[in-house]
Amino acid sequence: MTTELIEKEAIDVNKIIKADTDLSSELTDRLASAPRLGNEFKSKATITFNTTEGPKKVSTTVWSVTEKYIQLKNNIHIPIKSLIDIEF
Repeated sequence: MTTELIEKEAIDVNKIIKADTDLSSELTDRLASAPRLGNEFKSKATITFNTTEGPKKVSTTVWSVTEKYIQLKNNIHIPIKSLIDIEF
């Protein structure tokens, strides 16, 4: 299955669902680094997450990470349990 690359403005938060496998504990270190990467180095992360239409990928700056969500620009929140991967 191919993962569609979309713009962050095209993210439909109502279609985001949990990933088949909960990788939140495996992604903890990378998630902790993501906001610093964007805020200090103006670099983007590529985030892959699960939706009702299959996996989607977005290349964007992570503004913050909470216990349950990653926050992107324009107040877009992606649940950590829906993440498949995050790359820098």
